[in-house]
Amino acid sequence: MASPAKNILIIGGGFSGMAAAIQLRKQQLNVDIVEIDPGWRSYGAGISLGGATLRAFKTLGILPQFLERGAVGDGVDIFLPHGQQVASLPTPRIAGPDVPGGGAIMRPVLAKILAEVTTASGANVRLGCTFTALRQHDDGVEVSFTDGTTKDYDLVIGADGLYSNTRAAIMPDAEKPKYSGQCVWRAVLPRTPGMDRASMWLGPKIKTGLNPVSNDEMYLFVTEDRADNVMVDPKLFAPMLSELLAPFSAPLMQQCRAQINDHAQIIYRPLESLLVQQPWHRGRVVLIGDTVHATTPHLASGACIGIEDALVLAEELERADNVEQALTQFGARRWERCRMVVENSGRLGEIEITGGDKAEHAQIMRTTQAALAAPI
Repeated sequence: MASPAKNILIIGGGFSGMAAAIQLRKQQLNVDIVEIDPGWRSYGAGISLGGATLRAFKTLGILPQFLERGAVGDGVDIFLPHGQQVASLPTPRIAGPDVPGGGAIMRPVLAKILAEVTTASGANVRLGCTFTALRQHDDGVEVSFTDGTTKDYDLVIGADGLYSNTRAAIMPDAEKPKYSGQCVWRAVLPRTPGMDRASMWLGPKIKTGLNPVSNDEMYLFVTEDRADNVMVDPKLFAPMLSELLAPFSAPLMQQCRAQINDHAQIIYRPLESLLVQQPWHRGRVVLIGDTVHATTPHLASGACIGIEDALVLAEELERADNVEQALTQFGARRWERCRMVVENSGRLGEIEITGGDKAEHAQIMRTTQAALAAPI
C-alpha cells in the first residue's frame, strides 16, 4: 500500500532522524531533514550496542558498514575490582547466526555511517537550519524555517533529542527530562591485545567497563553516583577519573588508569531519562527517539529503540489508509518496548546507587534482554 504521507519533514539529524529518512526514502517518499548544527556533528566516545541494535542495523541496511568500522563480540565478562572473573553473560545472536551478539563503535563513526547512507538515499538535508513555527491544517503542516522559507508537509517527524523544541511546540505540558543520580565518564584508549569483547569490573559503588570500538581502539566507561547534577570543570576530568579508577587493582584497569592524563579524550555526562506518556503525536506531527523516551545506558539500548522507532513508523505509514491511523498504530507498537527499556534501565541505576539486591539486578538484565530479542 502507498504511504498516505508523500512529503515528510524530519526535524533533527541524529540517529533516529537519519534512520527515519533512510527507511522512508526506500518508499520513494520526499524527505527533508533540517539539522540545526551546520557541521552535522555527533559528540561522544564509544557506544555499546546489543544484538537487537545490530538487527535494526541489518534492517536499515548499515550492518556491513558497522562491521567494517566498529567491533563485535559475543558475551560480557564480569570481574571484581581486583580482577577475579565472577560471571560471563551470554549475548544471543539476534541479528543472525553469523553476527555476534553485541558490539560497540565510536559514536561519531556511527553518525558518519548514517549520514553517508542518508545522503545517498536522496533525502534533502539542510544543515544549520531548523523550524520556527508549525501550523497544522486539515491536510498537513505548514512549517516556517530559520532561513526564512516556508513549506507544506503531509507529516512532520520530531527527532531533535532530549531537549526537543518540537516536543515543546506541540506538547508544552509533557514530562521533562529527569536526572538519574548517576553520571558516566568515558575515555577512548588504544585497544589492548586480547580485549575482544565487552568486560565490566564491579566495585561496591563504582562500575567500570571496557569495550572494543574498532580494530585499534577501545573505550573505557565508569559510572559514578552523584546526588546533584552539577557542572564539572573539564580541567578536572583527568584527575577525577584517575581517582575513580584507583580502587580497581586489576592489572588491565591500572593500565587504563596510567593512560588517563590531560591529553586523554575524556567525556563526562550526567545521566538523564525521559518517558513521555502517549500519544506521541499531535495531528500530523509525531515524535520519535530520545524526544519521547530517552534512557540511561544501563541496557545499552537507547540507540536501539530510537532506530526501531524509525523502522516501525516507516512500516506503519506504508500499510495505513491515513496518517492518523499510521501514527496511532506506531504508538501502540512502540509503547511497551520503550517503556520497558527506560524504566528497567532506571531501576538498574537505582539498585546500583542504593547497593540493592544484586539478584534483582541480574533478573532485570535477563528478562529485558530476552524481551528485546523478540520481534519489533
